[in-house]
Amino acid sequence: MKRAFVIGHPIKHSRSPLIHGLWLRTYGIDGSYEAIDVEPRALPALFDRLRAGEFVGGNVTIPLKEEVLPLCDTVDPLAKAIGAANTLVAGEGKVHGFNTDFVGFLGNLDQAAPGWSDGLDQAIVLGAGGAARAVLVALKYRGIGTIHLLNRTPERARVLANEFGGPLHAGSLGDFAALAPAAGLVVNTTSIGMHGTRFDGLALDRLPKSAIVTDIVYVPLETPLLADARAYGLCVVDGLGMLLHQAVPGFEAWFGIRPDVTAELRSALEAALGQ
Repeated sequence: MKRAFVIGHPIKHSRSPLIHGLWLRTYGIDGSYEAIDVEPRALPALFDRLRAGEFVGGNVTIPLKEEVLPLCDTVDPLAKAIGAANTLVAGEGKVHGFNTDFVGFLGNLDQAAPGWSDGLDQAIVLGAGGAARAVLVALKYRGIGTIHLLNRTPERARVLANEFGGPLHAGSLGDFAALAPAAGLVVNTTSIGMHGTRFDGLALDRLPKSAIVTDIVYVPLETPLLADARAYGLCVVDGLGMLLHQAVPGFEAWFGIRPDVTAELRSALEAALGQ
């Protein structure tokens, strides 16, 4: 039986076992997927178990996504660019690191808002933390002409913009109102939206009526940002689809079948989240 996992510290919050468990049952695969709480200092021992063949691989969540990179035998160029790995694949005594958040972000928008990137000239990304990195790589990959990276602390946005280069322009959240009329996409990569938190004074009403607003937060499913955007008649895309789509490449690598992200899967996850 092939065994896979998700590791983090803590790990009880992870919904990955529900996703992969449902796929294992759907496709009749003799395999398992378990959540394992691993402290950063215990990672080398976990990698020993991977190289010994105990597991075929697994997912990595906070706070271990950066910590696993130096322990991998090889790291995908995309994961290097993002600076974090969320997927490990083991084989022939080696561990390979990947980042599928890129795939998850694009897959979610492609499914929920087909054609979203066609002719998209300007986008606004809120936040300059670790979660923003995969989104920035994805937007650059899609050829978005100008990406405005806005953060509560502008200096942090400037550091990230300088690192990535290209069409990135750093600023503060206070710049949103001036930039909004030309933006076709707004992406929240911060934790604002969880536990009832919201952005103060974000001028969503200045966005074009054709703009899309998306949030990587998925608990709650409709964050205050998305609720406000919907009230202004804007297209909104929640973050649950990103969680589902980022899980696909790992499952395929471990178990040999590329699973589908279906309405049934989403409904099962929504029920588990109490949405």
